[in-house]
Amino acid sequence: MDDLLSRTRAAVWHPCTQMKQLEAVPPLAIARGEGPWLIDTDGRRYLDAISSWWVNLFGHCNTRINAAIIDQLGRIEHVMLAGATHAPVVELSERLAKLTGLGHAFYGSDGASATEIALKMSAHYWRNSGQPEKNGFISLKNGYHGETVGALSVTDIPLFKSTYEPLLRHTVQVPAPDARLAEAGETAEAFALRCAAALEAHLAEHAAETAAFIVEPLVQAAAGMAIYHPAYLKRARELCTQYKVHLIADEIAVGFGRTGTMFACEQAAIRPDFICLSKGITGGYLPLSAVLTTDDVYAAFYGDATARGFLHSHSYTGNPLACRAALAVLDIFEDDQVIAANRVKATEFTHILSEVAAHNRVRHFRHLGMIWAFDVADATPDFSTRFHQVALVLRVFIRPIGNTVYVMPPYVTSADEMRGVADAALACLDNPAI
Repeated sequence: MDDLLSRTRAAVWHPCTQMKQLEAVPPLAIARGEGPWLIDTDGRRYLDAISSWWVNLFGHCNTRINAAIIDQLGRIEHVMLAGATHAPVVELSERLAKLTGLGHAFYGSDGASATEIALKMSAHYWRNSGQPEKNGFISLKNGYHGETVGALSVTDIPLFKSTYEPLLRHTVQVPAPDARLAEAGETAEAFALRCAAALEAHLAEHAAETAAFIVEPLVQAAAGMAIYHPAYLKRARELCTQYKVHLIADEIAVGFGRTGTMFACEQAAIRPDFICLSKGITGGYLPLSAVLTTDDVYAAFYGDATARGFLHSHSYTGNPLACRAALAVLDIFEDDQVIAANRVKATEFTHILSEVAAHNRVRHFRHLGMIWAFDVADATPDFSTRFHQVALVLRVFIRPIGNTVYVMPPYVTSADEMRGVADAALACLDNPAI
């Protein structure tokens, strides 16, 4: 393991990492995975309590997803999607359309790519519709949509954004309906509607120059699992329709059952103009993202002129192996009635975490679907690193965001395994060094 760690420090530039810190806090050297467990090169097992950056839904080395990919390997591993097509991408597009109520899936390789696609497609739609001045974007304060230039322009987390401000396009951020920010005695719903009034005020003045409003439905994940009431989404849909502005639902982190429904927008009974999907789409196996949109948007690009088309591309768009993994994921959802099973499991897990919720250091314990989070009142600046390191000793892989500890486990996690997570969290909270 020591050799692997020295080699990774010498050869790999790790994401979201100050590389110098790897000298004191080395990364886990992972050799293999098994269900919700990560196993290092020395055979130690760690419960993957955050689904490997929220992507792993059905465990590591899932036999059904493995089989689908192996079968596809014997057929075709990749073919460019410009001028060719194949069965996995067609079937996946059909099934995603049925699930979302949107269609004509356009594929990328990751969440930020999906954001870029949706933003470009929205602005291009308005240009093709004779309104090129509608090219501005609105997002929520503290929102996160990726770290490529367009995606970062609609992101509002200074740690990621400030350095690159000179490269970014100006966008507008409106108040986030994060329920933690409500006034004393104000319900989450009332606060959500108050924030929606700020969106309405902006649209009333700037709709003519606005292409789209992009939002993470129900949970702003990178903002510390900020959960808000569905009333905000419902009102945002009404306002975007009224003012003729696209609504982009960034379901990259929250889609595929994470909030308790297949997609978070279902809880507000709305259909966005665009939906961005990634992360759990392949169960954590292969890079893939998709953007689906309305027939009206698609029709605006359809014509004889090449320049009128959406000339955006990725070399691995619609990769057959990734599409087969995604189809296997959808099969598991359907065959195992995962959404219904998760609702039962979530109730049990919330009970298991009740002692954590009651801990005297815990504030704003919150839960939605298969997401649990809480804030630590007296967290020091290095809290997240210390918590992470102590949890590893207790064989739980968890990475707080600032002073927010969250748990987003694979759906195959058992009650006994969740008790291990709860015990580790309590031990960390009781540790005077954290």
